[in-house]
Amino acid sequence: MTRARTALTVAIATSLAFVLAIPAAPPAPADSRPWRPPVSPVQVVHPYAAPSKPWLPGHRGVDLRARPGQQVHAAGAGTVSFAARLAGRGVVVVDHGLLRTTYEPVTAQVKVGDRVGRGSLIGTVGPGTGHCGTETCLHLGLRRGSQYLNPLLLLTPGRARLRPW
Repeated sequence: MTRARTALTVAIATSLAFVLAIPAAPPAPADSRPWRPPVSPVQVVHPYAAPSKPWLPGHRGVDLRARPGQQVHAAGAGTVSFAARLAGRGVVVVDHGLLRTTYEPVTAQVKVGDRVGRGSLIGTVGPGTGHCGTETCLHLGLRRGSQYLNPLLLLTPGRARLRPW
């Protein structure tokens, strides 16, 4: 039993020494991140609020404070899959492969099939108040397949977390 305990202690100490000897990587430059906010500054007016069941009401995106006519940029690189009016508002959808971002109300400056890069101008904040009452805002949505996700997950840097044994 003592020999096994000693071997385990040595293994843990060796692993810990290896981990501690690895220098921390410098932070990535801001322009190397794959995602960026569609408007700046980012001020959340209404946060993401997923319903408990898919068919129940909820807020399946975030509303970001914006000005009428403010430029709207693609959050990430992809292909425009929709750019038209829908339910009285201009909507732009960018397909990023597994993910899709939606922006509304937007007066589109892109058309279906256009390839856009991260930060490419896709339009301007269009008329309409939508979720924001008398204020103007940009609704940003995110989907993976049919599942809605919180779009702020794209815009905030993640942190690695180690789980205990």
